[in-house]
Formats: sequence, structure tokens, C-alpha cells
Amino acid sequence: MRIEDGVEELSASRNHLVFAYYVTGHGFGHATRVVEVVRHLILAGHDVHVVTGAPDFVFTTEVQSPRLFLRKLVLDCGAVQADALTVDRLASLEKYNETAVAPRASILATEVEWLNSIKADLVVSDVVAVACRAAADAGIRSVCVTNFSWDFIYAEYVMAAGYHHRSIVWQIAEDYSHCEFLIRLPGYCPMPAFRDVIDVPLVVRRLHKSRKEVRSEMGISEDVKLVILNFGGQPAGWKLKEEYLPPGWLCLVCGASSEQELPPNFIKLAKDTYTPDVMAASDCMLGKIGYGTVSEALAYKLPFVFVRRDYFNEEPFLRNMLEFYQGGVEMIRRDLLTGHWRPYLERATSLKPSYDGGVNGGQVAARILQDTANGKNYASDKLSGARRLRDAIVLGYQLQRVPGRDISIPEWYASAENELGLRTGSHSVDINNSNIPQNSDAGDFDILHGDVMGLPDTMSFLRSLAELDALHDSVKNAEKQYMRERKAAAGLFNWEEDIYVARAPGRLDVIGGIADYSGSLVLQMPIREACHVAVQKIQPSKQRLWKHAQARQNAKGQGPTPVLQIVSYGSELSNRGPTFDMDISDFMDGDQPISYEKAKGYFARDPSQRWAAYVAGTILVLMKELNIRFDSSISMLVSSAVPEGKGVSSSASVEVASMSAIAAAHGLNISSRDLAILCQKVENSVVGAPCGVMDQMASACGEANKLLAMVCQPAEVLGLVDIPSHIRFWGIDSGLRHSIGGADYGSVRIGAFMGRKMIKSTASDVYSKSYSNGNGNNLEELEEYGIELLQDEASLDYLCNLAPHRFEAIYSKNLPDTLNGEAFLTKYDHHNDPVTVIDKKRSYGVKAATRHPIYENFRVKAFKALLTSASSEEQLTALGELMYQCHYSYSACGLGSDGTDRLVQLVQEMQHSKSSVSGDGDGTLYGAKITGGGSGGTVCVIGRNCLKSSEQILQVQQRYRNATGYMPFLFEGSSPGAGKFGHLRIRRQLAPKQD
Repeated sequence: MRIEDGVEELSASRNHLVFAYYVTGHGFGHATRVVEVVRHLILAGHDVHVVTGAPDFVFTTEVQSPRLFLRKLVLDCGAVQADALTVDRLASLEKYNETAVAPRASILATEVEWLNSIKADLVVSDVVAVACRAAADAGIRSVCVTNFSWDFIYAEYVMAAGYHHRSIVWQIAEDYSHCEFLIRLPGYCPMPAFRDVIDVPLVVRRLHKSRKEVRSEMGISEDVKLVILNFGGQPAGWKLKEEYLPPGWLCLVCGASSEQELPPNFIKLAKDTYTPDVMAASDCMLGKIGYGTVSEALAYKLPFVFVRRDYFNEEPFLRNMLEFYQGGVEMIRRDLLTGHWRPYLERATSLKPSYDGGVNGGQVAARILQDTANGKNYASDKLSGARRLRDAIVLGYQLQRVPGRDISIPEWYASAENELGLRTGSHSVDINNSNIPQNSDAGDFDILHGDVMGLPDTMSFLRSLAELDALHDSVKNAEKQYMRERKAAAGLFNWEEDIYVARAPGRLDVIGGIADYSGSLVLQMPIREACHVAVQKIQPSKQRLWKHAQARQNAKGQGPTPVLQIVSYGSELSNRGPTFDMDISDFMDGDQPISYEKAKGYFARDPSQRWAAYVAGTILVLMKELNIRFDSSISMLVSSAVPEGKGVSSSASVEVASMSAIAAAHGLNISSRDLAILCQKVENSVVGAPCGVMDQMASACGEANKLLAMVCQPAEVLGLVDIPSHIRFWGIDSGLRHSIGGADYGSVRIGAFMGRKMIKSTASDVYSKSYSNGNGNNLEELEEYGIELLQDEASLDYLCNLAPHRFEAIYSKNLPDTLNGEAFLTKYDHHNDPVTVIDKKRSYGVKAATRHPIYENFRVKAFKALLTSASSEEQLTALGELMYQCHYSYSACGLGSDGTDRLVQLVQEMQHSKSSVSGDGDGTLYGAKITGGGSGGTVCVIGRNCLKSSEQILQVQQRYRNATGYMPFLFEGSSPGAGKFGHLRIRRQLAPKQD
């Protein structure tokens, strides 16, 4: 339901009503918009009790009335910020647990008593979850007013912090399900906990003074350019400097401390300054995105220069709205902190923000709240309470950054969503279609080297490059047609010079998975979805630099020097910056490349651009490992159709494609195996993710419709295993985001390396004790254990070199189920894993994490042998059983998830149902397992290669959607690895000269 802005002024109600209005403890933005709703309720003659932690002046500046009651109380904590621009995800969950979970029973009892004591007619929440539950317990209706909900914000934090925090999201979603309906504000996030929705216009505070009045009072003439710095807290240790501003500009600083010294062109605003008036008197605003800043910037048509805030999922939706109305300019964090403001401010003043929608959302919301308190029923009857609760629980499956629609989508949201659909890669085209002519439709490029191999996604990528050339000529008219990333890419290349293109696919982990870091045999299949990277080597004097990069270079006064510029498509899907640039000299410390540790810190400075470590990190690794030096500028375009967070190696495909393209452009001849190992170094040492090497090997060395068999010690390819014609593999995505950087994967890896250290110690002790008397009298005992085996096990390089029977006979009984980090370090000193660090305060699962790779290696060997055996029902049943065993071993390690378990269960139900038997009496689906690093992501399914199997896969998808609300993404088909594809060298065809 949508209520437009053409409503009459809220009139006094016949009934005197009492509202209890709960405000989240996260920032001032919520309190400032609540003020506007409260003001209209009080004008209509009602009492409003506001439960808030915000300072009194936020409310009393706007509302001076005896009907306003302020109760100082915080019932949630919002997002805890490590600094002004970074959210601490784990601290946010821990603080919420401390604030709202641990004292939950007493909170509910206190709030129910208080609500009854004030005789509340309606509870309103922005957007405190427990308030909805308290209202239900008190028998009072409740309504939420918001553009986001905390279950959505915390969903990603849970994936980073570990599964033990998931109950927080479930509880918040359940609390919201008690709310009668949602009054939804523009710039909203998906909020499936609310199934009854009313959309209203922007809620913004009214202006008290005109632009002219404000400037006159401040003594600032109309011709002075004025920027308001509106951060709600400034980065720690940040010192503003006079040269940050263009000549003649002034900056008004909000939230500056009384001790802070400012340059003469910066003016400190009083704490209780009425910000809307000052914003409307300014020429642009510099700050971070939040509902308050974005809504008021749009309402007052104020250009907004923004810096991304990390790990706050509300931001991309507000940013889409801001940019749709041509009101935003993004500044990268590095330029904010180093004072390169000028190009951004000048760009901002050239904008003409075009928002012309309603700004009376406070009045509209107040009318709805008054009507609801008087008994009007806005909620539909189509969904029962039980159904609405189930929909709330669905949240965990729906909100792992999966693009989708939420009830009704406004124009600005639909536009952004459609533009996101410009990503390359078709999921309905047969990639092995032999009818496609080789090198056809190469997008008006001459292919000087290489072969597109009939790959439709490669041809699509080449066409998109050709479109960029056309876009560059008309970029001024492309404000609404193209996303910023397309416009940035349009000026990336010199179209008269060679461009090098590489392609690297993701991979489906058929079996082997996380045992790679323990030296297991693994079987991996390259999937159809792939990443393309285009690279051009350019003389620094000929490179078209982005304005901020040019300003940075001009400030150094050294003339043109090599610069790396990267554009990455699909940035909005994961809330990262679409562009990245750096001086290549930043990778040097004197005449030597910087350390990996320093590089990790370099990319960690701005998490919205941390993705660039996967791409730019390949350059540093080539510099350090192969002693390569880069004297030219480099332009790169990254376009990946490998979905992130689904456990199909999106990061490895980006690394492999990037390094392949850079190597080709610079004439480097690197074998596929060596390139994969170098790319693993990027992920381990520059990105800081503790992955094994199988992902990069599969992406680099794999071939279409074959399994890459590899022993990860460290990366020995045994060969390619043909997939028998009667067998087929599918990948089904659970919708739960997977991350190998997450706590679960890393802790299991640490547990496995702890176990290896303890096994080596035990073997050494047994061997030593058997010789303890020095006379050889214990040789019989030593023979029982196996002298040579004990010697080998005392120096065990990889867990997978230990046979399962040896593990059970000698070592299993000595391994603890769990062990505290400090206790382990006290006894063993270190765990000998160069890419993980033991947390002394944390407990780690040891026995299950150690057992898994030992048995997994055995399962993979058996699986490989079975693939080459005669086709039979027994063969397929045994292959499927090995996959099931692998899946449950993951779960024993703590790497399972509700979504992947459900998918495996659905496959089992299909397998054992009577309808699963094909016409010849054989079954169709035989097994399934979680893949990659686990904790969500994709399930691999094995089945008979027949139409009946495809039908049953579709049934699994549909049943999963019926149970969870999420329709799983299906991975099917295969494509060549980067080594098989090689590279393309292309050049734009020149238009024929006119006579």
C-alpha cells in the first residue's frame, strides 16, 4: 500500500491518545526523523512518550510541549563503530547480546508494566525489536516506522562472527513479527519480517530560516562556497588542514569537540545548531550516508559528497536513491583523510539534484498512527499470525545479499536493480553449443591473438567493451542510463592500443573441500560462470586519470607517474566501491616491494575498497615472487558472473583472471600451476584469507566437463578425470552467504593444525619412550606401533598422509574434543600454520577438525576410483554415499548450516521416494554435500544424467523455496579453466576513412 503526499494537515482527534515511541540507540538520524512524526502527533492533541538515548535538545529544539515526555532508556545498541567510518561487527553483536538479549526477561517485564502504567494506545518503534514483543505481551497494537530493520543489518555480521550468534537474528525477526504493519520510508532495505507495508514520503525536518537569513547571521556572503562537514563523529586522530578546501571556500564542522583546533577556513558549529537550516544554506555536504543525511540532502536539493561506511547494509539502498536523483558524489576514504577534497567538491557543485517527491512523510505517518490508535485496521487479513512468523524466520535465507524484490519497488530501486542486471554471463545458454561460430561477434574488435572458444559470456564481455567506447563519447548524457561504474570504465582504455582479456571460471567442489589445506586429494569441476578481466598497459602521459587521481598526482609535482586504475562491475551487489586507483610506487619501499603485512594494512584502510586486494594484489605478488617491475600505468576492468558468497570460488576466479591478464599484457610466461600458487599467495598474504590452493588450481588448470584431480601437497595435478556420460553434477545455492574469511572456517583450520601438532608430538613421545631404557628391550612394543611409520608421523607434513586406521588405533583417543587456545600454546608453542593465528581466549574443536581431512582423503580416493569403474546402480549409490559422509563430517566440524542441511535432506527424500526410479528401474539422484569452506554456500549433487534427474533438481529447488522463501540459484554446466582459455589480445576496429 502506498499513501502519497497529498494529505490534509493532521487535525485534532476526537480521542485523546497516548503513544509510546521507542527509538533505537543507533545514531541521531532515527531521533531526528522521530521528532517530525512526534511533532504532528502532539499538534493533534496527543501525548507522546519517547523512549530514547538521544540528548534532550534533539527533541526540545523542535517540540516545546507538556505533551512530550522523554524517558532516557536504550533497549538496543545499533551498530558499534570502531571509528567514524567502520562498524565493528563482532562488537555490535556482543553489545546487542549484553544490551538486549541477556536482560531480555527483565526488559519485557519492565516495559509491559510501564506501557500499562501510561495507558498507551499504540506502541511505535523506530526500530527497536523488543518493543514489538513488549507491546504484544501488554496486549497493545504496535507499528514500526523505518527504512531498515536490525535483522537485515545483523544478518551479515552473523556470517562474519560465527554461527553461535545466529539466534540474535532469529529473535529480532520474531520480535518484529508481532508488529501489526510497517510504515516504510524511502530508501528502504528488504524487510521480510514485515508482510504488511505502507509506503510514505520522505520524513525530514522543516526549515526554520531561509538560506539568506542563515548566511547573514553567520556573516557569510552569498558568493562564498560553503560545505558542511556532517559526520556525526570524526575519524580518530584526524586533523583538518586549511589546504583541504579549494581557495575561497569555507567549511562548517558539525560535532567538533570543544578542544579541537580548526584552521581559519573551518568554522565550528555549536552542538545544538539546527542542522537543517545550515544544510539548506550550504552549497554541498561532506559526510557519511545515513537516512537523516540523505533524506534532508534530497529534500533541500543539496549535493552530497559521501564516504562509505563499512558493514552497514542500509547504505547501498540509500546510495542508490541518492544517485538516482543525481545528488551524490562518492569520495574514497584515502582522499578524505589526506585532504584531496577539491575535485569532489567542485564536482558536487556542478550537480543539479532532481528529487521532486514528497517531503511530508512525518505528517503522513502521524495520520496513519492516529487512525490505527483509533481502531482503523491497515493490516491485511491475507496472512495468519503463524504464517507471518514463518515469514520472519525465512529472513536468514533471504537476506544474505541475494538480489530480489520486496513487495513493491519504487522507481529508483527498480532502476538500480535493472542496472545491476547488466552483469555478464547467461545462465540459460549452453556454453558448449557447437553451432556458435568461433570468434563471431567479437564486439567490433580485431582478435590479434587467442580464441573466444565459442563462449557466449566472453562474446558478451567483448560487446560490453565496445559499448564503453560509444559511452565515452556520450558520457555527459548518461546520468540515469548507466551506473557510475560504467561511466568510470568508459574512460579507462585507449581504444587505439591493444587490450588483453583473460577469463577464469569459478569451481564446484565435487569432493575434497576444506581438506585441501591438510594435503588431501581433491576433485574439482570448473563451472560455467566466470570472471573476465581486461588489462591495458599505458604510458603514464597517455593515461586518462580520474579527477581525484589527477589531483593527487598534481599535488606531488612529479609529472606523470605509473598509476593503477581498476573498475569492478557489480559493486552494488556487495556494497563495495566500484573503482580503485593507486600509484604503483605505493607498492615500493625504496628499491624493494613493500612487505605483505604492509600491503594488507594498505588495503584494509578502506574496507569498501578492500576488494581491490584480490586484483591489485596480483601485481605485488608478481613484484615480490618473480622480481617483476612495472614501469607503465595499468588500466583494468573486472567483470565477474561468479556469484559472491556462494562457495564457488568467486575470489579465486578474480585473482586468476587478473593475474593471467596482467601476465599477458606484460609478456610474462607463467604456467597454470605456478600462476595458481601465486594467486593463492595473493589470497593468503595480501587479502589475509586462510584458503588452500585448490580453488585457484581448479580455476587455472581445469577443463570443461572434467574433474581436476589434485593432491594439495602443495599443488600436484594428478590429471583430469572424465565425468562418465551417465553421471552429472549440479550445484544448488542455499542462499546463506559463505565466507572463507569467516570465523568458522578459520577456527576449523586452526583445530586441524592443532591436531597435526599433537599427533606429531604423540608419535615422537611413543617412539622416544620405546627406546627409553637404551637397551632396545622395548623393540617389540615399538614394532607393534610400526617403527618407520612412527618416524614418519613424528614429522608429519600433512594430516592426509596419515591413514584412517592409524589415526583411530593410536592418536584419536589422545585428542581432546575442544582445546583452549592458551592451553595449546602453553604446551606446544605454535601450530605451524603460516596463515592463521590462534586466539588465546578462544576454544577450538580439535578432534573433529583433525579427523575430517584424514577420512576425506580416503573418501576422495575411493570416489576417484569409482568414477572409472563400470556403470552400475551400485557405482552411483556408492558415489552418493561418499558425498553424504563428507557432508556430515563437515557438520561435525561445525561447518554445516540449516540451509545446506535442508537441501541435502531434500535430495535424500527424492532419492528414497518411489517416484525417483527412472523407466529402467534405476534411481536418479544419489548424493549431496556441502562444498568449499562450508557454513552456507552451495551444495553439490550427483545424479544420473537424464531428464528425470533435471526434473527432480527443479523439485528440490521448489521445495526449498516453499520451506524458506528463497529460490536457489542452480549451477549447471562447465567451462574451460584460465590456462586452457589462454588470453585474447584485441584492438578496436578503426572506422573506415571517408573519401
